[in-house]
Amino acid sequence: MTDLKETACQVRRDIVRMVHGVQSGHPGGSLGCADYLTALYFNIMKHNPSFSMDGVGEDLFFLSNGHISPVFYSVLARSGYFPIQELATFRKLNSRLQGHPTTHEHLPGVRIASGSLGQGMSVALGAAIAKKLNKDTATVFSLHGDGELDEGQNWEAILFAAHKKIDNLIAAIDWNGQQIDGPTEKVMNLGDLAGKFIAFGWEVVNLEKGNDMDEIVAALQHAKSLTGNGKPIVILMKTCMGKGVDFMEGSHEWHGISPNDDQLQRALAQLPETMGDY
Repeated sequence: MTDLKETACQVRRDIVRMVHGVQSGHPGGSLGCADYLTALYFNIMKHNPSFSMDGVGEDLFFLSNGHISPVFYSVLARSGYFPIQELATFRKLNSRLQGHPTTHEHLPGVRIASGSLGQGMSVALGAAIAKKLNKDTATVFSLHGDGELDEGQNWEAILFAAHKKIDNLIAAIDWNGQQIDGPTEKVMNLGDLAGKFIAFGWEVVNLEKGNDMDEIVAALQHAKSLTGNGKPIVILMKTCMGKGVDFMEGSHEWHGISPNDDQLQRALAQLPETMGDY
């Protein structure tokens, strides 16, 4: 797992540099999901950086909580979808790396625009159904924020997935307990989230250590072993917002602000350069 951990460290370094460079973006959730997306793209998914929108024969990933685009862009670039140097254009005018991923920029690796929360589950379901109709045995993955579950469309999709036995879908919930207005338990308490998904007819994989690479890989492998059994699968992933940068960890205040010059240097001092900066 050493290589995966080193990759995740570099991804975190990319994230803080990207948001600092334009003084804009969402570092907190991006840092918290760096381990999961690294494991997914560098260990679990069968995917092709040459990229085609239809993705026939490939595992597909859909980012629903699109504001954590910095981690998504870093992982795509480090996977070979586009030049790493392009990360320096994040959120700049005429860049393909918009604050929220878009499809009209034709950025390899991006299959949906995900600016509005709550829609990714529905899109992932459509892709999973298409794979079933086409006799394509690959898996569809999606990622959602816990605060995003406040949006009702998610629950319509969650009901539909179980009813239609969409068992080639693995959704992950970034359960960091934080959203833009504060702790999720105060803004809109999710309560017994595992119990809710079970009641809705899903297989639940509990990932208590969502920033532990060994645990993440094991959870994803277990989730893949559950596909094909007539139920959609969800990974409830307990993460720490801002993971890897001590002054950002566990605070909703870093949902959508960027570090200043001094804070950038403090963050980089905690994140060794393992693969070379862009």
